[in-house]
Amino acid sequence: MPPTIILIRHAEALHNISNKFFSLFADAQKSNHPSQDYTIRDPPLTELGKQTQCAALSESLQTFPLSQDIGLIVVSPMTRALQTADNSLGWLMNQGVPAIPQAEWQENTVNSIDIGRPVAELEKEFPQFDWTQIDPVFPAKEGLYEFSQKALTKRGVVARIWLHERKEKVIAVISHDGFMRVGICQRKFGNADYRVFDFEENGLGLVEWKSTEEKGGGLGTSPKGHFGWLPNDFKYMPKNIATTTETNYESTTVLGV
Repeated sequence: MPPTIILIRHAEALHNISNKFFSLFADAQKSNHPSQDYTIRDPPLTELGKQTQCAALSESLQTFPLSQDIGLIVVSPMTRALQTADNSLGWLMNQGVPAIPQAEWQENTVNSIDIGRPVAELEKEFPQFDWTQIDPVFPAKEGLYEFSQKALTKRGVVARIWLHERKEKVIAVISHDGFMRVGICQRKFGNADYRVFDFEENGLGLVEWKSTEEKGGGLGTSPKGHFGWLPNDFKYMPKNIATTTETNYESTTVLGV
């Protein structure tokens, strides 16, 4: 039987600050708020994210009975995701639950904020994670990690196949709002919020638990509803890729395979 999956978005990072008052439901193109700063390379968490948000996430998960069955932690190898895992799921790691960074769960774009650092550097900073299974291609944005609709869709399938074949009862995954929306589950996530999913019968599609779907995430900070590709997803794609996909963004590839 495939595992139950707890999908978690990283807590607030430095690149989120300039736009943190911007509503998740607003149209970014019409907003008068300042745009987010995409020039920061692999930004870390803010103090709010590291202290307040991770503490709230940790408390919620520790009182959530399902969390006691988490047998594996999978985490994006971006600093903000690694810090979120350490600060919110450290209690599980201290109990011996393995934590594995996987390149498949990194964020989408080729902006500096979504480009990781060399693994040798990350291993020294985060020795509590098992780096032996990281794709040696990381942090290059090529092949499976190319910023294109085709590659992102394929990456989502690869990530879900890997999870589907695992033997653990429950797996926690810490990743990013953009990738989880377009590649994994067609949902949006608030910072440091989580949703719970089971695999559909005889497929790779994910079915969300009503408890997190109706509340808008386990902490209630996530937008309700289903979301596919959005126009802004193509804003930073290379021109030759964006022009072939942007006009067809509404016909989102079905995630269940």
